[in-house]
Amino acid sequence: MLDIQNCCLVVIDVQGKLAQLMTDKESLFKNIRILIQGAKILEIPILWCQQVPESLGPTVPEIAELLTDQEPIDKACFSCWDQAEFVDVFNSLDREQVLLCGIEAHVCVYQTAMDLMEEGLDVTVVADAVSSRTEQNKQLALTRLSDEGAGIGSTEMVLFELLATSEHPRFREIAKLVK
Repeated sequence: MLDIQNCCLVVIDVQGKLAQLMTDKESLFKNIRILIQGAKILEIPILWCQQVPESLGPTVPEIAELLTDQEPIDKACFSCWDQAEFVDVFNSLDREQVLLCGIEAHVCVYQTAMDLMEEGLDVTVVADAVSSRTEQNKQLALTRLSDEGAGIGSTEMVLFELLATSEHPRFREIAKLVK
């Protein structure tokens, strides 16, 4: 089970024109926003990555506006784990559970998840908060990640798993996000 004290959220490459080409992008952006807001309410650390922003463009405004209190980690490699700055920031958090959201599911999300699992970390891919340009590539990535041992959840599922009980002091705030 996910644990607030042991979990972090990684937002991967929701940038520029590429983000606009994603399957069901409205739902994707909405769910990533909910995850970010939920992580902030629950005081879960967030790591935010961008793939070659000088080429792909910056993170889309509807996501970036929720992350103004931090700087993105820019990368050229597909896996976030291959970027030294990401590894340094991640290790400083001392977390063993990672929630992944972003794009593209079959490239950067997939490779990041595989590398994190290779490091012995507990990875959950938030299925309704990842996407690819085609539904087929997204589903292939989710199937393969599940087969390799990653957890697969939904935005609402992971937030309520983190709460564990309706008696959690932040329950009402989280419930409002998903209603």
